[in-house]
Amino acid sequence: MAAALAAGVAAATCVWWSAGAQEQPRTPVGCDGGTLAQGAAGRVMDGRTFALEDGREIRLAGIEVPPLPEPQEKSPAPGGIAARDALAALLSGAQITLKQADAQKTDRYDRIIAYAFAKRDGADRAVQADLVAAGHARVAARVGNRSCAMELLRRESLARKAKLGLWGSSYYDLLNADNPTDVLAEQSFALVEGRVLSVRESGATIYVNFGRRWTEDFTVTILKRNERNFTAAGLEPKKLAGRQIRVRGWIEERGGPWIEATRPEQIEFADRE
Repeated sequence: MAAALAAGVAAATCVWWSAGAQEQPRTPVGCDGGTLAQGAAGRVMDGRTFALEDGREIRLAGIEVPPLPEPQEKSPAPGGIAARDALAALLSGAQITLKQADAQKTDRYDRIIAYAFAKRDGADRAVQADLVAAGHARVAARVGNRSCAMELLRRESLARKAKLGLWGSSYYDLLNADNPTDVLAEQSFALVEGRVLSVRESGATIYVNFGRRWTEDFTVTILKRNERNFTAAGLEPKKLAGRQIRVRGWIEERGGPWIEATRPEQIEFADRE
């Protein structure tokens, strides 16, 4: 079985590195901070976590992937195994360079948070960008760099329209803000799309409302101290009323379903597409 798995990863690697090698730029702009570490990849734990051969563990920045199914889990989120295998194919036999993604260099488990680049046969591949382009990962709520976020979002949009990877499953369909019950049922990382009804301020918070009943309808909140970051990115919160937008983040319950937007990359203008 081990030999079969190794052969499968090797075959996937050949397909991965030949397909689209001429289609994607080598390094998405902004996804290339200072070098944190280099080395050969060792064990791959899931679709965004692996270890270098020296034992240091890496958590890929800027993306979200499905978890691996738990034993006895009746209805696991699809795509976790495919994401892990895709990452293993990208890393197999390559020299890995880790680039700083944000001010935070490690997480609470002491894993290095980074953009990863895999070099093989003279070709340098951006790991996160390739996973997103193939539909094995979604762009996270926090990317770290606006230019990098825009490139990853572009690749995600192409993968979604082509129904690649995760996007071929109805499990990952965009949620409709007009159906707050369905949105609230997620209670996980998701993409929600709808037309903004109104924007209101109260205290230190800006409320982006998708319905009239704040206790039931979908709402996005932006802290006023973060407003200038959104405005600088062309997403002035007070001008969102009437716009069709797509929001990504972790859904929580605060009366109705709610996402806190802390970064501009969490909001896209869907009516521009």
